[in-house]
Amino acid sequence: MKIKAFFLLIPVVLFLASTKNYAQSTTSQIENYLDNLKDSEFSGTILVAHNDTIIAQRAYGLASIEYDVKNQIDTKFNIASITKMFTAVAVLQLFEQRKIALNKPIEEYLPDYPNQIVRNSVTTHQLLTHTSGLNNFYVNDLAMIKNKDYENISDFISLFANDSLLCPPGTKYNYSGSGFVVLGLLIEQLSGENYYDYIQKHILEPSGMTKTSAIQVDSIIKNKASGYTSEFGKSENLKRNDYYLTKASPAGFYYSTIEDLFKFSKALRNYQLLNKATTNLMLQPKVKGYNTHLGYGIDIDNRYNQTIIGHSGGWYGIHCELMDFLDDHYTIVILSNIDDGGKAGASKVADYFKILLADKSENE
Repeated sequence: MKIKAFFLLIPVVLFLASTKNYAQSTTSQIENYLDNLKDSEFSGTILVAHNDTIIAQRAYGLASIEYDVKNQIDTKFNIASITKMFTAVAVLQLFEQRKIALNKPIEEYLPDYPNQIVRNSVTTHQLLTHTSGLNNFYVNDLAMIKNKDYENISDFISLFANDSLLCPPGTKYNYSGSGFVVLGLLIEQLSGENYYDYIQKHILEPSGMTKTSAIQVDSIIKNKASGYTSEFGKSENLKRNDYYLTKASPAGFYYSTIEDLFKFSKALRNYQLLNKATTNLMLQPKVKGYNTHLGYGIDIDNRYNQTIIGHSGGWYGIHCELMDFLDDHYTIVILSNIDDGGKAGASKVADYFKILLADKSENE
């Protein structure tokens, strides 16, 4: 019997040894890549974690080109639309508390919302999945935005409240910053708290995110990276991106660090922000986006040999990625203060990790 048990253990031992060797080999490849990545190729910070333990953090390039200030691993970057994950979690917390139903029109909770068609027909589910028909005011109304005029969430509403819907609610995916601002109004109405206070108390603090906040465009903040736009790779002459920013809204533009976003990822996946059932609901693919499927306020990327969940943040002078590789338990956070055209900078770094960790071929 002892001999039989010994031979039964052999496959287990070999499997554990191969898993350990794989992890060691992958870690070595990652460290070699990061050690050889040049400031001229990438400006920003990168964090790599395995099994919820940080194995590498690096900083590259300049936080301020004009003052020759280098990025540090704890430099704060504008994270653009990664902010939407905070908003989605906040809404789902209210759902857990039975304060909101996902499939009722928002008139149930916002009876005074100025657009009657939206009020009577758009649901929270549609807002969370970008199927409400609302536009993306940051793109559509960019020429109208005066970046210092927005103090409260309600201040953003006038930018898009009277716009026509792009499609009947629930019929088509259209990425919508406007929809997430409306979700911010719902959070305020149903919680009785200011949106920014709610996020601080119920998202950031439970996650241990001490370096994440909403910052006014003209604020002077220590160790904050300035953003520089290349017009998404079209121009070699960089310019500051302040003109294109507003104060953070439920749709984007919080500032954070690589370690804080790792803490958020860990808190979400370990059911510290939502219970298991609601977390699974958030991560269930619901609609097909431009490239990936979406859950509630999160990308579910099934194009590769393992599922990648997270969110990207892209805008003038910003490219950020939060990626969790679910099978092999790697978390990658990439924050950059220079945009790119999809083939360089943060895009190239993100593709490296997708190829290495998810067996993404060059032609996919």
